[in-house]
Amino acid sequence: MKNIVILISGGGSNMRAIVETAEREGWAKQFDARIAAVVSNRPESAGLAAAREMGLHTELLDHRAFAKEPEPRVAFDAALAEVIDRHAPALVVLAGFMRILTPGFVRHYAGRMVNIHPSLLPAFTGLDTHRRAIAAGCRVAGATVHLVTEELDHGPILDQAVVPVLPGDTPEQLSARVLAQEHRMYPRAIAALLRVQR
Repeated sequence: MKNIVILISGGGSNMRAIVETAEREGWAKQFDARIAAVVSNRPESAGLAAAREMGLHTELLDHRAFAKEPEPRVAFDAALAEVIDRHAPALVVLAGFMRILTPGFVRHYAGRMVNIHPSLLPAFTGLDTHRRAIAAGCRVAGATVHLVTEELDHGPILDQAVVPVLPGDTPEQLSARVLAQEHRMYPRAIAALLRVQR
C-alpha cells in the first residue's frame, strides 16, 4: 500500500479535496494508495479537526515547542521527519503547510514531496501572490503543483490551473477563484503521480 502523508497548517481545504477525491475515485483499489496521516504544526488548525472528523489518523507537532533549540528549524524538521517516516510515505503532500523547510528535510523526501502554490510559477514565488498579481496588472493568475526542491517555490511543475483576473478584483476575490481550481487540480496531480508509481 502506498501511504500518503498530508501536511497542513490551517483550514485544510485542499486536504479535504484530496481525501474526498481519493475516496470517490477509489485510489485504494486503483493505485493501492491511501491517506495514512494528516500532520499539522498548529494545534488550532481547523484542518486537523476536520481530518479527525473524517476518520483519518492525525498527528500534531507544534513548531513553537522548538523555539528554544539552538537551531529551531532544523530541530523541528528532524522531529517532523520522524513523525512522517513512521508512516513509510510514498508521497508527502504539502497542503497549506506554512513552513519553509530545511535543505536536509527536502533532500530526505526528494522526488516524493509535492506542494501547491497560489500563482503561475515561476511568477510570484513567496507570499501575497494575489495582491502582487493584481498590482502587476496580470490578466490571468492561477496555481501550480510542483515537486519540492531546496529552492523555495521552484522544482519541476506537475500541473497548473489558470483563472482570469477580473476588473476590480480584490486579492480575496481572486484567491477564492484560484482556490476552487486548486481543489480540482491538486488531487488530479497526485493521482497522476500515483499512476506513474504503479
